[in-house]
This record gives sequence, structure tokens and C-alpha cells, in this order.
Amino acid sequence: MSRMKREIASCMAGLEGSAGDLSARFVFPEGFIGFQGHFPAKKILPGVCQVQCVLTMLEGRAHRPIMLKEIKLAKFFSPVAPGEEITCLCKDVQGGDADFTVKAMLSRGEQKVSEIKLRVCYGT
Repeated sequence: MSRMKREIASCMAGLEGSAGDLSARFVFPEGFIGFQGHFPAKKILPGVCQVQCVLTMLEGRAHRPIMLKEIKLAKFFSPVAPGEEITCLCKDVQGGDADFTVKAMLSRGEQKVSEIKLRVCYGT
């Protein structure tokens, strides 16, 4: 999983945050590891990679590991192909030492890609 995390982090750009919100853009190239074996004839970004996008953003802001405790919601509306830019917007990002919940929406332009709600905590 660490290779996957590194590749997702390398696909992230424009990480910005303010007042409990966080956003970043992602573009996954044709050779991205997440596309291997996931519908080889028509590559699409797996849902687990979309969840990892949210975790990568949180780690980028916190400058420390984030651990996934629970996926409270994961709805996928539109597939993401290689080379397509998606934006991830996280709302209600709370800091602190205990568990916290984050709501995220991934989109491609005006088109919703997914909605994700995670319970996470800071790792060691």
C-alpha cells in the first residue's frame, strides 16, 4: 500500500485549506498503479484510490500520518479515466487528538464523481 500512497501523493497538486475546508486536484496517468487490473480494457480509478486521495490530503495538511478508522459513506457516481483531472473538496475537517470525521466530494468539472465520509485519527 505504501507504493500506492506515494503514487497518489505524486498525482496531487494545489493542496489548499482554510477554516475547516481542504481542496486539491489529482491527475492519474495511464501508468498509475491503481489502474493495473481494474478493468484492463477500460481503465477506471478504483474507489479505494479515491478514499486514499482524501487521506493523502489530510496527511499533507497535518504533516503526519492519518489512519482510517471507518468508511461511513462511499457513493460513486461517475468513473475516472487516466489523464482526467479531478478535484477533491473536504468539508468539516476537524483537528485534535481524537477521532474525527471528514466529508469529501470528488468532482470532474461540474460532474460529481463520488461522495465519501470517513472517520479518521492521527497515526504515530
